Amino acid sequence: MAECTLCPRRCGVDRSVKTGFCGMGERPRVARAALHFWEEPCISGTRGSGTVFFSGCTLRCAFCQNYEISHLGQGKEITVQRLADIFKMLEDQGAHNINLVTATPFTYAVLDALEIYAPAVPIVWNTGGYETLETLKRLEGAVDIYLPDLKHVSPRLSRLCAGAPDYFEAASAAIREMCRQTGSAVYDEDGMLQKGVIVRHLILPGCTLDSCKALDFIAESLPKGTPVSLMRQYTPSAHCGISGLDRRITDAEYERVLSHFEVLGLSGYTQEKESADAAYTPPFDLTGV
Repeated sequence: MAECTLCPRRCGVDRSVKTGFCGMGERPRVARAALHFWEEPCISGTRGSGTVFFSGCTLRCAFCQNYEISHLGQGKEITVQRLADIFKMLEDQGAHNINLVTATPFTYAVLDALEIYAPAVPIVWNTGGYETLETLKRLEGAVDIYLPDLKHVSPRLSRLCAGAPDYFEAASAAIREMCRQTGSAVYDEDGMLQKGVIVRHLILPGCTLDSCKALDFIAESLPKGTPVSLMRQYTPSAHCGISGLDRRITDAEYERVLSHFEVLGLSGYTQEKESADAAYTPPFDLTGV
C-alpha cells in the first residue's frame, strides 16, 4: 500500500512500512469478534449482529467509548484469511449480519476477505461517517447496509471533539453516497434490515443546537424515510478533558432534540435514559480473534 488516501485525512503514508494517521499498519488489527446485541433492533435482532471491532480510527473523538481500540490501538494483527474465517464463524453462530466497526483503514483487507468468503447475510459498514467518496465507491456492491454517524455540523465542534474541522463536509457527502448505493431501506419478514442506511446521531451535552442542525440536514438532504437512530447514550469519559462534556445529557436536552426530530417528521429509533451506561461497551479482550 503506497500513500494511503482511504480516509479524508489522506495522510499519504505507506502503511506497509509504518503506521498512518489512524495508528494502523496495513494488516488488519481486530480487538473483538462476537455476537453483539446492543445495536438497533433491526441490526441485532434476536440472534445478534456478528460484530468485528477493528482497531484504530480516522477520527480522534475525545469522548470515544471505544478508547482502548480507537486511540490506543489495542487488538491483534490477523491475516486476510483469518478475517474471512471470522466472517464464516460469526455466520455459523447465527449472526443476522456481519457488522464491520471502524473498518475504513482496512478497506482493502475487508474486500479481499469477502472474495475468499462471502457470507449469505448482509454486510454492515459501521462507521463514524468520516469517509471519502473514492473509498465508498470501492465498497459498492460489497456492503449491503451502511450505519454511519452524523456527529457534528459545526466545524468548531468537529475540531474540538474529533480533530476534524472538515467532518461535516466529508460526512454529509459520504452519507449521500451511501444512500445512493443502497436505495431505500429493505427489511425481511422478521423486520431485519437487509439493505439501506441508518444514520446515527449522538446528542452531546450542551450541543442541542448542533444536534438540531444535523437533523435538519437529514430531513432536507437525504431520501425521505431514511431511518435515524437518535442516541442519548453519551457517557462521560475519563479521557475527554473538554469542559462541558463531563456530564450526561439532561432530560430537557434530550426532549428538545426529540421534539425537533418529531417536528421534522423523521422516523427510526430513539433510546431510553438507561442506555447511558458504560456497561454497554463490550470488553475488547480478543474474543473470537
